[in-house]
Amino acid sequence: MRAVLVLYFRYFLKWDDDLSTSIYHTFIALCYLTPILGAIVADSWLGKFKTIVYLSIVYTVGQVVMAVSAIHDITDTDRDGTPDNMTFHVAMSMVGLFLIALGTGGIKPCVAAFGGDQFEDHQEKQRSTFFSIFYLSINAGSLLSTVITPILRGTTITLN
Repeated sequence: MRAVLVLYFRYFLKWDDDLSTSIYHTFIALCYLTPILGAIVADSWLGKFKTIVYLSIVYTVGQVVMAVSAIHDITDTDRDGTPDNMTFHVAMSMVGLFLIALGTGGIKPCVAAFGGDQFEDHQEKQRSTFFSIFYLSINAGSLLSTVITPILRGTTITLN
């Protein structure tokens, strides 16, 4: 989603480059700051498992809200292919991004710690291997999605 977020702002919401990149970077900053809140919630109230479950639901709802906000036909009452109420789409987009950042904040600090908790003190080599594979998987997925998403966006599929 991050790979095409600025394009969504520019071409669907019709924002200029400055506003698009400002909102994008604010969203990214929130995704990196909310794990502090997620760690506090997990350590003080809910525990790691419940925090992951509950905030994964928040994250999923955020993704759904973002997807719904990109549907032209919701506010295209005159059916000319252009949304008539951009305020609705902007509001939905901002709510979706906030929910995604909040969900990320609950998931990010807890998943790695939850994985590390699966090993006993004497299993240092296995724990080290787990974290190496865990972070390799996250970064490989990020790299692949950043490369593949624009390729898929540029590909036109024709159905007969």
